[in-house]
Amino acid sequence: MSKLTIIGSGNIGFSLAKGLVKSNIYQAGDIVLTRRTLASLEEEAKQGFGVSANNAEAIQGAEIIVLAVLPQQIKKVMEEIAPVVQRDQIIVSVASGVSCQDVKEVLGQDKTVVRVMPNTAIAIGQSMTCIATDNADAEVVKKVEKLFEAVGSVVVINEDLMTSATALCACGIAFFLRAIRAASQGGVEIGFHAHDALKMAIQTAKGAADLLLQTHSHPESEIDKVTSPKGCTIAGLNEMEHNGLSSAFIKGIKLSAKKAGGLYNE
Repeated sequence: MSKLTIIGSGNIGFSLAKGLVKSNIYQAGDIVLTRRTLASLEEEAKQGFGVSANNAEAIQGAEIIVLAVLPQQIKKVMEEIAPVVQRDQIIVSVASGVSCQDVKEVLGQDKTVVRVMPNTAIAIGQSMTCIATDNADAEVVKKVEKLFEAVGSVVVINEDLMTSATALCACGIAFFLRAIRAASQGGVEIGFHAHDALKMAIQTAKGAADLLLQTHSHPESEIDKVTSPKGCTIAGLNEMEHNGLSSAFIKGIKLSAKKAGGLYNE
């Protein structure tokens, strides 16, 4: 059994499927994608993927079943597949705020469940994906890691940190995007055309991130390199801090984490 079924082939599900094919981990024909209607899977079918509107049928013969649906929808989907899920199938849940135990309560306590939290940069193979489990074997976790390494970076964490990971990595995309947007608006105010200001802000943010990724240095040591005594950088930084930049960021992440924990039960 080396078939993979992805239930709920929206942005994340389809991006994962494309990444796996691009990395030669799977052939398109070995992946089955499901949605509520087959009409919305036309593009996927053209690319050679198996497609289905019947979740219970789609998981038959699959080694790994990825539940890539919203936390509000996952219970209904699990109830559909519960009668046919086999004990040796690996269940991968991408729904935020849904624990391994929540999944087992519907699919059965003898099932193997791994929780995964990617972010929307999965669309370009740059996801920061966090993986956790309650008691799946290390070998199973390695298999799931390999899947998501095809679409970005992976960190394996304790399950009790998964809602925190949602806030920092999944919601975090929006926080960094808003910071880039704010930088571009500042650029317009100091004289640049909007399109130039945005391009400059984006590349500067990308450069900052790559600098840390490639040199493995700490943000503060890189900040020290740009802040000269009585200089313009430290003046700008301190003004931002006086207005609560770091504090606002931290508070936002904390509130997102609190909210992420309650999605399944709402």
